[in-house]
Amino acid sequence: MKRHQALKIIAENLKKSDLVISTTGMISRELFSTGERKGNFYMVGSMGLATPVALGITLANPWKKVISVEGDGSILLNLGIISLAAFLKPKNLLIVVLDNEVYASTGGQPTISPKVNLEKIAQSAGFRNTKKVETNNSFRNSLKKFLKNKGPSFLLTKVDKSQLEDVLRVSLTPEQIRDRFQKVCHQKP
Repeated sequence: MKRHQALKIIAENLKKSDLVISTTGMISRELFSTGERKGNFYMVGSMGLATPVALGITLANPWKKVISVEGDGSILLNLGIISLAAFLKPKNLLIVVLDNEVYASTGGQPTISPKVNLEKIAQSAGFRNTKKVETNNSFRNSLKKFLKNKGPSFLLTKVDKSQLEDVLRVSLTPEQIRDRFQKVCHQKP
């Protein structure tokens, strides 16, 4: 499965009220290219912080589904957030990890994700729903299920190392991202 295909599947299955926080680098850039919307918060230059930000947003917006889209390098940088999210048990949190086993944004250096069972870490911490998938169909089916389930949920998705060619950077300023996202957060369903 390709990362940009997974991001497109995510974008196609979101409700208007769903909130997405995407990690820095290629994941945010590809999400911006494939599924740009006001309910997306693109983390610019903040590796390891997508899920902490998402967790805070879940607590402030318990009526909205919040999806954190992480890379393997980003979630490995801040593994403690998995335990905290499991402890707080937000029913509206879904963490999607797109695991390509490299730091794609900085040159493709390998991560340790092949040696770490991330979905088992989430399960051991107490996540309600965990799963590892490797194909477009299994990702699509699991995502649909997890978007309906009460969380916290953790979906590990194996993707290949390829990325979109000539993908543009997020063209919004951090202030623009913040301001438009805040407006969506404050809208009640």
